[in-house]
Formats: sequence, C-alpha cells, structure tokens
Amino acid sequence: MDRVQRIDRKLVRKCNVFDLYEDTILTPEGHTAKWDFLKHDGAAAVVPVLPDGRILMVRQFRNAIDRESLEIPAGKKDSPEEDPYLCAARELEEETGYRSENLTKLMKLVTAIAYCSETIDVYIARDLVPTAQRLDEDEFIDVIPCGLDELMDKIFREEIQDSKTVAALMAYKAYMEKTKKEMAE
Repeated sequence: MDRVQRIDRKLVRKCNVFDLYEDTILTPEGHTAKWDFLKHDGAAAVVPVLPDGRILMVRQFRNAIDRESLEIPAGKKDSPEEDPYLCAARELEEETGYRSENLTKLMKLVTAIAYCSETIDVYIARDLVPTAQRLDEDEFIDVIPCGLDELMDKIFREEIQDSKTVAALMAYKAYMEKTKKEMAE
C-alpha cells in the first residue's frame, strides 16, 4: 500500500451545523490511527458591492472566539443538494437586507481541509436592491459598508481574521485588478 486509507468511520455525534465522526486510518506502513472528521453540508458567501464600490460587511458575535467579527455575509446550505447560488442570494438578503439578481461566482474554498468537509462557494453581488434584513432569532448583525482598501488594511492589521472573508476579499481585489488591466488593453 502506498497511500493512507480510511478503514472505518463511526458517527460520534450529530450536531446542528456538522456531524462528528471518528475515522480509523491505515497508514502506508501498516499503522492505524484515529482521526476526527467533521461532515458539513457546505455554505455560500457573498462579496456585496455597492454602486460606489464599497462592500457591505456584517459584524456579528462569534462564540468560538468570544467576540465580534467583521465578515462577508455567509451561511450554511439548507441541504447538501442546495444550489450554492440560491444559498448565497438568500444569505445576502437575510443578513444585509439587500438582494441581487447579479451574482458572479468568484471562488470555492475548503475551510479546514485537515478535518472538515465544509466548502464555501463565494459570489460577487452587484446591482444591490434594498429590502429588509431577515435575521434568525439568534442572529444580531450590524451591516457596515467599507472600502476595499480599508478592508485590506484591516486584514493586515489583523482586525479581520475570518478565513473565508480574508480569502474572498483578497480574491476580489485580484479579480478587480485583473478586470481593470484587461479593460485597459
């Protein structure tokens, strides 16, 4: 055998956001090991861009870090089969109070590749139309418009640490620079 093989997977606990499994792994040398695995249905996120170029960010309390975090809007898919485009559109409106018929796929992330199956499809949303926030009963979200340069500064000052947000904003900046360069040619 020349690669790692999973020889068993046992459900340890079903949770609200993920299911926890204990995997038994066989190494190429013939050793066994126990690895944790979090099964997640996936999520979608949005970089919502206002006509003036500012990005709508959401500030919300995150229990895992015991403080508020500034992030792009995002949320879990309702099922593994849910179209991530529809999930992104729903989360945009729920969290920011804006909707868009103009979502463009930016990227797909694997959030914690060592132990979790969560993927996040990230979209750019333009032509935003104000509606109303529709927060879940346990959500408390402030919507904050920010310039891209301001957000880059916040990343490098470690004021934004959420991985999906950092990756999405960096990718969006690169996308905008590439688009600008192509238009100039």
